[in-house]
Amino acid sequence: VQLQASGGGLVQAGGSLRLSCTASGMIFSTFNLGWFRQRPGEQRQLIAAITPRQMTTYADSVKGRFSISRDNAKSTLYLQMNNLRPEDTAVYYCKADPIYWGQGTQVTVSS
Repeated sequence: VQLQASGGGLVQAGGSLRLSCTASGMIFSTFNLGWFRQRPGEQRQLIAAITPRQMTTYADSVKGRFSISRDNAKSTLYLQMNNLRPEDTAVYYCKADPIYWGQGTQVTVSS
């Protein structure tokens, strides 16, 4: 199983980014999926999750600004991030439960 995350970068506050996570070696549609982030000096934190039936949950810190989605035909997980804030600066990771992680992608939001 491999998860390949992409889409991070540098953006100004108020801007948007879309992260992607493409999977291989797994039956993508059957997995619970999530996006995590890790700020410097902090633990990795779940910020958005989606079930095989497209049910979604969000951390309070991103609710209303971020949107998680999945395209099972493309084996790809997305995170649309709008109205970004400097405190969203972190390394973002995708995960397929229970144990499969993508490599991180850096998101930096400048004020």
